[in-house]
Amino acid sequence: MSTDPVEDNARFAEEQGFEYPLLCDTERQICMAYGACDSLDAKAASRITYVIGPDGDVLQAHETVNTREHPESLLAALN
Repeated sequence: MSTDPVEDNARFAEEQGFEYPLLCDTERQICMAYGACDSLDAKAASRITYVIGPDGDVLQAHETVNTREHPESLLAALN
């Protein structure tokens, strides 16, 4: 989830070769609900990863994210 505009996220996803759309929260409603933004006019959201189960429950919260190591550690945690 990003606070960036839809167009910017689509461009980023294409540049990175993602085969799926990125979610956008330009009004910061979801970011506020999950504690990633301090206010509705925050310039950027904190990098937090939530693993949400099929029933909608939060299974894991990773509030400190090292972007270089996070994908591998997240995959390990999910296994």
